[in-house]
Amino acid sequence: MKQGIHPTYYEDAVVICSCGNTWTTGSTKKEIHTDVCSACHPFFTGEQRIVDTAGQVERFMRRLRTKDEIRAQARIKAEARKLAEEAARKAKARGEDAEAAYDEAYKQAMAKVN
Repeated sequence: MKQGIHPTYYEDAVVICSCGNTWTTGSTKKEIHTDVCSACHPFFTGEQRIVDTAGQVERFMRRLRTKDEIRAQARIKAEARKLAEEAARKAKARGEDAEAAYDEAYKQAMAKVN
């Protein structure tokens, strides 16, 4: 082994978890800080909890909620278009203005939702 190129090895390095658990191990650092250890990790404890260190779960849930809202709005608009097309078809069959019937039926369908 070459001399002077290797880091100092500490046989009594202390590992400190955010839950308060500590233990000693060998490392090139004197003190190591961790977010999760075997004493608090859900896999080892059997608990059903989410480990969220940077708000990732909340961001995901917010995106999921937004996506669901967009899909619901698209479904509502599609249903309103369907009703408006039916009204326009009936108006055309009666000899009335189909475009005006479409617009009116669409407005009414959207007003019921809002």
